[in-house]
Amino acid sequence: MISRAILIAAGLAVAAGFATQALAGANDYSFEPVKPELQKGDATLAVRLVQKATSKPVADAVIVRSRIDMGPDGMPTMESPLTPEPSSEPGVYSFKTNLPMAGHWLLSIAAKVQGEPETVVGKITYTVTP
Repeated sequence: MISRAILIAAGLAVAAGFATQALAGANDYSFEPVKPELQKGDATLAVRLVQKATSKPVADAVIVRSRIDMGPDGMPTMESPLTPEPSSEPGVYSFKTNLPMAGHWLLSIAAKVQGEPETVVGKITYTVTP
């Protein structure tokens, strides 16, 4: 009887471990700015998607959402369109945009990573100078 209870407890522990891994998947990744400071006007901004445990870039992710606005400076409606650009570096995702005003711009980005059920979400603040 005791061994049956131990088997059930072990099975529940394993199941809980799988559930925790599935829930933590998106948190295993982060977006980092390639260059956190940009000049006002036409700009190319680039972000690197890395796996936190290894610090290795994640290539072939699919960007499903991207937006840049001046939310950090209290102007979330001041936004600029982003156009995806090809990148020659694995794990780097680039966008062309026009940043018409100096200040702090927030890039909100979401990506699907192969093998991960959850969407990886990131927010990066860029400093734009005149």
